[in-house]
Amino acid sequence: MPYLRVHEIDLYYEEHGEGPALIFAHGAGGNHLVWWQQVPEFARDYRVITFDHRAFGLSRDVSHGPGRRAFPLDLHALLDHLGVEEFAIVAHSMGGRTATPFLWLFPGRMRALVLSGTIGGALTDEVRTIQAAHAERVAGQSLRSRSLRPGAETKDPARSHLYRAINRLNPPRPREFLAPSPGLARWKGSTSPMLERSGMPTLFIVGAHDMIVPANAMRAAHRGLPGSRFAEIADAGHSAYFEQPEAYNRALREFLNDTYPAGPASAAE
Repeated sequence: MPYLRVHEIDLYYEEHGEGPALIFAHGAGGNHLVWWQQVPEFARDYRVITFDHRAFGLSRDVSHGPGRRAFPLDLHALLDHLGVEEFAIVAHSMGGRTATPFLWLFPGRMRALVLSGTIGGALTDEVRTIQAAHAERVAGQSLRSRSLRPGAETKDPARSHLYRAINRLNPPRPREFLAPSPGLARWKGSTSPMLERSGMPTLFIVGAHDMIVPANAMRAAHRGLPGSRFAEIADAGHSAYFEQPEAYNRALREFLNDTYPAGPASAAE
């Protein structure tokens, strides 16, 4: 199995297909396996690269390490190792903590950005207001219970079971691993100006029933970033890529065809 020794850990990754590099960065509820409905679709005409963030899946962390602060550095080392000079990235939820910092730490390599179930720090006053109201509504509910659309266990029990099973493959990690740092919690800025200055083609994509990052917050973030795009996936919660893969892949394919095309075969679809 392919591993890269980087920053004191062995980072697990996979490659599928040939073409322009397309990276998938998973969220806290998953690992590289959650993209099983995207990999075969996009590996037909892209070089699809999936990986396990440190402390997830087959990538272990070290107790004295930098934790999630190393996410963009780990990805940078992986891309250098694979000889990837430019790429598009689909960053889901926690994956936004990899993609957005990468853009300002290592400018000039990213060609298109998909923020999936994450605003990627693109905060506005409207987004903050929506998020605060949402936090009150879901107070006391665990992230795990909100990772799929309400009623998913009844409506789609097999898919829900598979999602939970993939999640259980993640190793134990400290509770504070994903907690925002004090500095981040106090941060009043926004990544929108940086994203706008970069001219980065950006798609905000969200499930209509996302109970972690509500769709209206994602739409507000989109409104705050001129030139960005927005897609809302019906009958999906926070894990829209997993719950409604056909609709999700269709929206992703349309965006990539316009901003980071694989070639004539892709554009003709």
